[in-house]
Amino acid sequence: MDKNGAFLIAAAAGRALAASASRAGLVPLVADFFGDQDTLALARAHVRLDASLACGMDTHELLGALEALGKIEKPCGVVCGTGFEDRPELLGQIARRWTLYGNGAEAVERLKDPIAFAALCRAEKIPHPETCSEQPADPVGWLVKRRGGAGGRHVRKAQRSDDGDRSLYDQRHVAGTPISALLVADGRQAMVLGWSAQWSSPTANDLFRYGGAVRPAPIEPKTAGALAAAVQCLVATVRLVGLNSADFLVDGDEFWLLEINPRPGATLDIFEPRDGTLFALHLQACRGALPAIAPSLDDAAAAAIVYADRDISSVPAFVWPAWTADRPRPGISVRAGEPLCTVRATAATAAAARALVGERHTMVLAEMSADIGRANVA
Repeated sequence: MDKNGAFLIAAAAGRALAASASRAGLVPLVADFFGDQDTLALARAHVRLDASLACGMDTHELLGALEALGKIEKPCGVVCGTGFEDRPELLGQIARRWTLYGNGAEAVERLKDPIAFAALCRAEKIPHPETCSEQPADPVGWLVKRRGGAGGRHVRKAQRSDDGDRSLYDQRHVAGTPISALLVADGRQAMVLGWSAQWSSPTANDLFRYGGAVRPAPIEPKTAGALAAAVQCLVATVRLVGLNSADFLVDGDEFWLLEINPRPGATLDIFEPRDGTLFALHLQACRGALPAIAPSLDDAAAAAIVYADRDISSVPAFVWPAWTADRPRPGISVRAGEPLCTVRATAATAAAARALVGERHTMVLAEMSADIGRANVA
């Protein structure tokens, strides 16, 4: 029924969703912040949003962009990725205009309100770090997070000077390995498609900045079962649909659920199946149908974000390797610390895939530096 149909895609970065939609034989119409080379190659039409990761989605701009894209080809609906965690009301406006394939405003608001989410976890007896809206008397051992934040850059150690900002909340710092579940849900039950281990790419000011992920994660079957049960409980309670992810910290037999991300997220690249596509699974689940079994995944896979290690006033006409994605267009500027591209790798084991993606991360920065140097000499 969707074959060759067009879908609006709205996200901070829409390339991964556009790639999966294209593999499914669908027509991506994309609005995002970057307009990378590969996104433009995949999309039938694209609008680059002037808003930024730091400022978040602008309601008037995004709705105008979607209206413009919808005039190019009539869409079957809209799929939203990262960028709406702190703007559930915007999802509500989108859903009133187009068929929204994904979680609506009520579910996102319930899950991304940290105090409401902590209460939900307590009610369902799911381990969750102590969370409070008021600054603790002693900030040692606490983190400060921003409501609706994503990507880890909003997280820092608590300080006594934290006060007055209603967008912030405090959460006790707990130890453990970051493990994430990618799941697909139909509003009643969920299927875990796989587990990934995540790592940070810290700087002096951004200790918890997201670095990348590798699958499969080193998780014992018993622990995986407990985590899956926690996910299933919340899916049934909140009535989640489509692709979602759940972030945990795992320490031996203990675990803490940090958050549910109620949308397709950062690990799509490493979970795209050999047969079928995640985009098609997302649409089917939103319509109430889960697959009988999880799609097969080949080998191990890893993906990492390469952040610019210096200001780049004009990206050179770089020859991007096939294992890169989210490739910036020549001539645009990238500030130090901003995403430059994504690097990917597959291997026989998770350790080998992570090692290879690390090598490729280093290689891109070195080659980019050399290209900039040659351009400056010329």
